[in-house]
Amino acid sequence: MKPDSSTNDPFAVQQMPIAADAVAVEPRLLADIGATYARFCIERERGVFERIAVLPCADYGDFVSVVRAYLKSVPDVLPKHAAMAIAYPIDGDAVRMTNRDWAFSIQEVQQQLGLSTLLVVNNFTALAMSLPNVGPEGRVQVGRGAPTSDGVIGLLGPGTGLGVSALIPANDRWVTLATEGGHTSFAPIDERELRVLRHVWKTMSHVSAERLVSGPGIQLIYEALREGVAGAAADLSTAEIVQRAQQNSDAVCVDTIDCFCAMLGTVASNLALTLGATGGIFVGGGIVPRLGDLFLRSSFRQRFEDKGRFSAYVARIPTYVLTADNLAFQGVSSLLADHMPDRDGGNPLLDRVRNARDALSPAERRVANVVLENPRTALNDPIGAIAKLADVSQPTVIRFCRSLGFEGLADFKLKLGSGLTGTIPLQRTQVRRQDATPDLCAKVLDNTISSIMHFRESLNVDSVDRAIGLFREAQRVELYATGNSSVVALDAQYKLFR
Repeated sequence: MKPDSSTNDPFAVQQMPIAADAVAVEPRLLADIGATYARFCIERERGVFERIAVLPCADYGDFVSVVRAYLKSVPDVLPKHAAMAIAYPIDGDAVRMTNRDWAFSIQEVQQQLGLSTLLVVNNFTALAMSLPNVGPEGRVQVGRGAPTSDGVIGLLGPGTGLGVSALIPANDRWVTLATEGGHTSFAPIDERELRVLRHVWKTMSHVSAERLVSGPGIQLIYEALREGVAGAAADLSTAEIVQRAQQNSDAVCVDTIDCFCAMLGTVASNLALTLGATGGIFVGGGIVPRLGDLFLRSSFRQRFEDKGRFSAYVARIPTYVLTADNLAFQGVSSLLADHMPDRDGGNPLLDRVRNARDALSPAERRVANVVLENPRTALNDPIGAIAKLADVSQPTVIRFCRSLGFEGLADFKLKLGSGLTGTIPLQRTQVRRQDATPDLCAKVLDNTISSIMHFRESLNVDSVDRAIGLFREAQRVELYATGNSSVVALDAQYKLFR
């Protein structure tokens, strides 16, 4: 495959740039956890990935074990912030991977690993977030078509499963769309695909697109197409099927890969129509980029454009194969930066500390380092704990606050807290029956705090002002409630009488 030399760039106008000179305050752990392999790296500067390692998931019994194995291999690095892409739809604290028998609580993993921040996202959400940073050298266009500069972009990628995502332009940013589109029902287009479906129906009552448009799916396609073929090899792995197809040494393997590519073309065109993806369709994952010219010669693009009355519409939409390295790392890096804007210049008070740091005394500078590296710790911990972390005396902590123009630590924390509520979001944690009493208390209180913080962020102050004005002008206030709500009305009555 040759890089895309086209001058048509779907990101030429709508850009979500990564600042090349944005330096991370401290090293961050980034991970891309698939069903087969777990990839890790350390990021010290935005977009610079060091100490990359790939660990086989089958060698580890659970999620925490594979992360600890990597951290053990980099003993000189102690990351406090991490972002991980997981092959699973992320909705809340509990995670159970689709094609790997691993289940965990995000909050519990964060505590077990001693992380101040742990961001867990769907792997294809992360991959989608990397697309604006992929230049022509990191993609290969398949077939014709040209992108619109403000069009929605679709992404799919067969690997152990079939990931599906999208990028939607919103003003000067891109918004990722997390989906489980790989689990939509498979529909055959021709007799060859119908043969495959009938074969799979023997063991599966429901056949999703992921069952066939994936690594394991290639094996199922081969099993179906070899039936009745004299001398066809039995029990070939996906890698062996691909190798024989590339060598053109096995007609059934060649037919298998072409069938797989045609199915992928159907899924891609369905996604293009569903999204109105005039910005293009990108194909990633672990399989297609390795097919090379075999994919370019396949039925993929022909099937993509075979849409009956809408063939002309999809023919204008370009399709690309992603060939760039470390795309998932780029995606989670961008998402982590958005998740922690205070460390990238988004919090005025932390900017103030950062700008004043060089003018402080050496001891006060150590306090500043604690605040910049762990703002939530500085907000919640007592003065003694902060002094111990900074290796200074308690009076030095007070002097640090006064050097910045605050009356003392309490005044500093008040201003710090008002700026942190939206920058380091508290997550709701699942309460479990087997929780110990200290953990139960912490979870209930943390969930309450989280709810209050979210309410604070969404509160409409203008509406509150109008309500206060109405109360002040009212000659009479009547409260009505039924059932359990009567307690709320009674509480309001007591408060108004005060």
